[in-house]
Amino acid sequence: MAKQPRAWQRMLSGRRLDLLDPTPVDIEIEDIAHGLAFVARWNGQTYGDYPYSVAEHSLLVEDIFTRMNAGAPPRWQLAALLHDAPEYVIGDMISPVKAAVGPDYGALDDRLTAAIHLRFGLPAAIPVAVKKSIKKADRMSAWLEATQIAGFTRAEADRFFGKPIAEFAQLHIRPRPPIEVRAAFVARHEALLAQC
Repeated sequence: MAKQPRAWQRMLSGRRLDLLDPTPVDIEIEDIAHGLAFVARWNGQTYGDYPYSVAEHSLLVEDIFTRMNAGAPPRWQLAALLHDAPEYVIGDMISPVKAAVGPDYGALDDRLTAAIHLRFGLPAAIPVAVKKSIKKADRMSAWLEATQIAGFTRAEADRFFGKPIAEFAQLHIRPRPPIEVRAAFVARHEALLAQC
């Protein structure tokens, strides 16, 4: 009988996260923030002295979501902040790679998302309308990243991500050192969690 491959990862907190059967008790915000601060978006193909991290992207998406949805409950702002949280263990795959991997990637992402949501008091699956609004903020963030730090022309970004709302097109991206982004992510998470 063939030995089963290891499907868990040891986290810096000491937790052991089973990727095939993640549980909320094995999830810590410090692990998420640390992992996301060191995962580069755009496969690292961005301008600047530091990689543009998934943690930085998540902070931007939450900011855009909050601006777009004035009065949104803190729990949905928290969901926006955590929208890419599974990437702290599975990395940030660009869309063409996700398509090549197929439905198994989506299933893994869904399991991790559900455990993360439950850990922080969110429903395992958030309402469709909220998810769509977070996705809209995510696409605006992608447009900003594409045009400011990933080398896309505005026309290319418009074609792939849609034209941004004018007020968001003025937001400025500045990649920061991982230690700064990690601290900012944890601080924002704590602020939102305290309001939930």
